[in-house]
Formats: sequence, C-alpha cells, structure tokens
Amino acid sequence: MAVGDMVLVQALSAVVETALGLMAQARLGVVGLVVLTAAFVGIRARHSRLAVGAVVVFVLLMSQA
Repeated sequence: MAVGDMVLVQALSAVVETALGLMAQARLGVVGLVVLTAAFVGIRARHSRLAVGAVVVFVLLMSQA
C-alpha cells in the first residue's frame, strides 16, 4: 500500500469515527460515546470480544433511541 493510500485510509477513518461519535452523542449522550469508544479500542487493540460486544450494545442502544 502506498503512503498516499495509507494517509487516505487514516483520514477516512478519522472522519467516520468523528461522525459516529457525534451521532452517538446526539442520540445517546455519554453512554453512547463510552460504548462507541470501547468498540474502537477493541478494534484497534485487535480484541475481538470487546469490539463485538461493544458494537452489539451500540446497535441495541441505537435501535431503542
């Protein structure tokens, strides 16, 4: 992967994280941000159980909001 591609992937990742964070904060408040942060930490740390659990909780919270 070229350096330009890596920069583009990182920038796109940052935009998606920010957008999801703002959406979670607007609809779910602090709890949504904590769950979303746990999901991103699990993904970056390659800890699949944390990431999957946080995503499931996030989806359940978003469906109830």
